[in-house]
Amino acid sequence: MGIENFVKKRRYLFWSVKDVGQLSDSVIVESVLQYGDFDDVRKLIAILGRDQVARIFRRHLRQRRVNYDPRIAHYFTLFFRQHAKT
Repeated sequence: MGIENFVKKRRYLFWSVKDVGQLSDSVIVESVLQYGDFDDVRKLIAILGRDQVARIFRRHLRQRRVNYDPRIAHYFTLFFRQHAKT
């Protein structure tokens, strides 16, 4: 399954976007980590790769405005510290 099919099957994660075909990997990662369930996260990692998802997540945390719930940010900080190479 490609990223386009992944997004189309999970339209509920991108409720604020009209055209889901134009989403960047950055927006997809943020929405899935913030609103998705564990199965959504596993499938996203299978498509993009754990290190790529970790890089995008860490880039989000370095921005001035962070959209992640603090509990989500903490969980995935620990998760990627343990499981990602980057």
